[in-house]
Amino acid sequence: MNLEFAAIHYRAIRDRIRTIDPEIDEQTLADTVEGLTDIHEIIQAIVRSALVDQALASGLKCRIADMQDRLDRLEDRVSKRRQIAKDVMVELDLKKLTAPDFTVSIRPGAPTLMVIDEDAVPKSYWEPGEPRLRRQLLVHDLKQGEEVAGVALSEPQPFLSVRTR
Repeated sequence: MNLEFAAIHYRAIRDRIRTIDPEIDEQTLADTVEGLTDIHEIIQAIVRSALVDQALASGLKCRIADMQDRLDRLEDRVSKRRQIAKDVMVELDLKKLTAPDFTVSIRPGAPTLMVIDEDAVPKSYWEPGEPRLRRQLLVHDLKQGEEVAGVALSEPQPFLSVRTR
């Protein structure tokens, strides 16, 4: 509201001065109108506010990057700790462990696709366009007992299942 009113006021004063003195030079006109209105102060306040917002945004970007690094470290720690628990349970042949707040068990995993030689994989397993392996189709056919050159299924690896109550 203030900006709109100040802009209208600025134009009105500028136009009136030009009407009274049509030969006034632009610098004198600008200095005169600036002294009679507060449009410059309003624009300066808007720009200062934008600069403050920009500084806050930059600070937040840094903070978000720091927090993302922290999140990555925490997720890595979760993965490593779960791996330790799984390895110990598999080594000791513990299938299930029940605690008051969670239950952890070792479940059999599914075999995963191992591409041994991409060049040996038949063309029917490649998507048209930019060559991309149709992994789901390969896994399906291998599980059905088909022999496909260049690929194999890995041995199933057990995985850790954690249920919280």
